[in-house]
Order: sequence, then C-alpha cells, then structure tokens
Amino acid sequence: MVFSSLALADHPIPSAELQAIEKKYEEAEKTNSARIVGQPNAIDAYSLRGDARLFLGDFKGSAEDYEKMIELNPALDVSHWRLGIAYYYLSRFDKAAHQFEIYHNYDNVDRENGIWRFMSQTRLKNMEVARKGLLKYEKTDRPPYPWVYSLYAGDIKPDEVYRRVDGGGFPDHYKERVLFHAQLYVGIFHELHGRDQDALKHLRAAAANKFGRASGTYMWQVARVHYDLLQAKLSNNRKK
Repeated sequence: MVFSSLALADHPIPSAELQAIEKKYEEAEKTNSARIVGQPNAIDAYSLRGDARLFLGDFKGSAEDYEKMIELNPALDVSHWRLGIAYYYLSRFDKAAHQFEIYHNYDNVDRENGIWRFMSQTRLKNMEVARKGLLKYEKTDRPPYPWVYSLYAGDIKPDEVYRRVDGGGFPDHYKERVLFHAQLYVGIFHELHGRDQDALKHLRAAAANKFGRASGTYMWQVARVHYDLLQAKLSNNRKK
C-alpha cells in the first residue's frame, strides 16, 4: 500500500489504522515466506501469503500464491474464488470470469460470485454480453445479494437497494453488515457505468463501514483496496 500524504489525510480510514493494516500484512507476508522456504508444499502458507499480498496491492504475487495452491492440490481449483479476484485486479478478465464460472459448480447459491463474473465479463466484453450471460440462481441468498443481483441484472436502480436494506427490519449490528455489501457493490456498479465520482462515494462508505473495519473480512479488505485504486485513478486524471 502506497499513499501520498494527501491521500492519507483524506482517507476514510484513519492513517494509524491504515498503517497498522499495512504492518500486519507485511509481517504476514514475511512470516509465510519464511515458512515456505522450509515447507515448500505448505498450502496454508501460500493461502495466507496470497491474502496478505492482495491486501497490500500485490495482485501478481497474490495470484501466483493462489495458483501454487492449486498446483499442489488441483481439487482446490473449483472453489478458489480468491484467485478470480486476483485475476480481476490484474485485468486478466478472461481468467477471472472462468474462475467464477467454475465456482458456480461448487456453490450455486452465492450471488456475490455471480456479480464478480458479471464484472469480469463487462470488462472483457461489454455490459450487454455480461447481462445476457448472468448466472442463474434458484435458491435464496443472504441479504443484500438478491437485491444487488437485481441491480446488476438491470431490474432495479441503486437507490432501491438501499431502500430495501432500510426496510429489511434488521437489527442495527446486522444492518451495518448488510449495508457494507450494498455499498461495495453499488459503488462497483457505478464504476462499471463510468460514473467514477458516484462510485467513489459508495466505495468510500464501504471502506469506512463500521462492520467492515471491526471485522477486517476479506471482502472489506477488497473494498478498501478497490477504493484506493479508484481514488488513485481519479487523482492521476486530475494531474493530467
């Protein structure tokens, strides 16, 4: 993670917290690298280092570690959605789409996986092709994913996702969790439509989300990284 002083000052996450995150995953990368030297077939070490590298923005290193896991145990391929995410950030959208497609054979309930396939297909081809090829789901899913999937399918608008979250009757702590996922994917939805400033607003909210910051889940780390990438892109555009 590399931030300018201005980016840190304006970041939705306090600078001390960001620096602690960076230190944590730099140490995780170092620890697991040392372990791999002595145990070159330790799949969990590649898994942990791959996660740390992705959270640090080293997508190439992350993908290599995830690929090594599959090399050591080919049965992991079908369920390795994390590799699909690493491919996405490497702009290897064909490989990303494939990874999410095969994951659907492993889990045909998780609409979040279908959203990442849609994202990959949109980047690889266009949104019309991605929408026509949306994976089909028959069983229900955790909120807000049925609503977010309807958004990506073109059936509802972004504001409707939030209205449904607000009207869901969730306890406050659970609502914050549901809201995080809505903020992340509404933000990405705007980005796919070329509305980067709108996207940044929602991604900023996802990065600042109390559930995400407290839990530090994989997808919150992804939201934080995605926000940073978009912020850097917009900052670079302003300098041109």
